[in-house]
Amino acid sequence: MKLNKYLLFLVLAALMAIVAACGADSNEETPDNTDSSTPDTEANGDANDEAAALEGSVVIDGSGTVYPLMAKIAEEYMLNEQENVSVEVSRAGTSAGFKKFLVENGTDFNDASRNIKDEEQAEADKLGIEVKELKVALDGLTFVINKDNDWATEMTPEQLISIFKADGGVQKWSDINPDWPAEDIKPMGPNENHGTYEFFYESILDKQDLVSTVNLQQDYSTLVNLVSEDKNGIAFFGFGYYVNNQDKLAAVSVDFGNGAVEPSLDTIAEDGDYADFTRPVFTYLNVNHAKEKPQVLDYAIYAMNSVNTFAGETGFAPIPDAEAKENVDFLNSLK
Repeated sequence: MKLNKYLLFLVLAALMAIVAACGADSNEETPDNTDSSTPDTEANGDANDEAAALEGSVVIDGSGTVYPLMAKIAEEYMLNEQENVSVEVSRAGTSAGFKKFLVENGTDFNDASRNIKDEEQAEADKLGIEVKELKVALDGLTFVINKDNDWATEMTPEQLISIFKADGGVQKWSDINPDWPAEDIKPMGPNENHGTYEFFYESILDKQDLVSTVNLQQDYSTLVNLVSEDKNGIAFFGFGYYVNNQDKLAAVSVDFGNGAVEPSLDTIAEDGDYADFTRPVFTYLNVNHAKEKPQVLDYAIYAMNSVNTFAGETGFAPIPDAEAKENVDFLNSLK
């Protein structure tokens, strides 16, 4: 009897060992559901990561007017899109910027508050640089005065031009309106490095000489300070610099014939109430660089997808969505 029980014990132990061994084999053969990657999917993932993660630099110079918009876009791009790409934005002025853009190994973009000139395009052709004009926003040429100036708050284009034109016949405020102070006007503006100066000189003054007393400055911040400190000061620049300094300056409303119009995001438009003083602003892309440097093309596409998002907060009116899309489509074709 004892022998039978012992044999039964041995049989059960053997069965249990067999079951345990089968279970171990089953566990080894069953894949871990938490790791479903294969060599192919891992390779694709690495490739996607490599394509998405860019590095290097993007160099932008040019217009001081366009600077706030492009600087904002660059900041957002580096924070939210490509943290390993350095986007450097400077503001030498439109004309000075083109001199840095139209050279061998020049800048990637040149911001401009005017169109490229024929001689600048000729230089690009000579150097073999393919240039693409990208319209980024609409700006309103704004005339600013000291906040204590409570008389020249509304003027016609002709009156404003007479202040800055050499033969305008205006030296004192009373020369415009006898009820205004008999005090010398202090006209100011950006210097020849800036597209805003060229737009004013060519499009508003029709290439007539500026008055000899005009104070032209390189930095817009200097103009803001000069006008804010001089009751008789008046200057012209882009709407964005006025918007960001409304605590220091007042804007002249302009009567184009149907009543005074204050520059604003609602009136600045190529077909709006402030149309006569509205102008498009641009960035110019070195297409050669965009084809050679993935980060330059990626930034260009991001910028053109973002211009209308950030236009208003940086003092610009947006361009039509169809125009922005046309630019993005062109850039995508370069891939």
